[in-house]
Amino acid sequence: MRFVRWPEYVRLQRQRAILKRRLKVPPTINQFSHVVDKNMATQLFRLLNKVRPETKQEKKTRLRAAAEAKTAGMAVEAGKKPIVLVVIAHDVDPIELVVFLPALCRKMGVPSMIVMGKARVSTIVHKKTATALVTVDVNPGDKQELAALVQVAQANFNDKADEIRKTWGGGIMGKKSQDKTLKRQKALAKEVLTAHLA
Repeated sequence: MRFVRWPEYVRLQRQRAILKRRLKVPPTINQFSHVVDKNMATQLFRLLNKVRPETKQEKKTRLRAAAEAKTAGMAVEAGKKPIVLVVIAHDVDPIELVVFLPALCRKMGVPSMIVMGKARVSTIVHKKTATALVTVDVNPGDKQELAALVQVAQANFNDKADEIRKTWGGGIMGKKSQDKTLKRQKALAKEVLTAHLA
């Protein structure tokens, strides 16, 4: 048998993955392992691509136009729009950056969903990495699609708060440990059986 000397980053990510399976993971962190399914994620990102924020150049031209309108004496529209949907990446490191977001969304009554990959989330906002996105408005033609996504987010994430709060993660032992405990249980069962027969 020939051993391969893997690069350090490969060894580290494998060790991290094994540790995540072995150690008990508290519910607040474990909730990030339950992500939205692939079909819903595809639908969500298709919608988000339609409502991408403006690029630097577009922002520059918009601000210039707003400044010109203000100097001309025209009223400039301002104000905060209500949040419709929050999208959170599952692989944020350190996790403390987003660990409070699902609870905050539940408290404020805002639908939220956890999706795979901060890299995929960041492509929407023209950045290298982004931990979360907030959707405030969509095109009138996409309102129905957004409503369906909000309903799924509400059902799968916000309404399952009690279940999420109680579900611990990890604690899965390796093959050798599982075999050892199974062998021990069989021996114990055999011992109990012989004690009853005697």
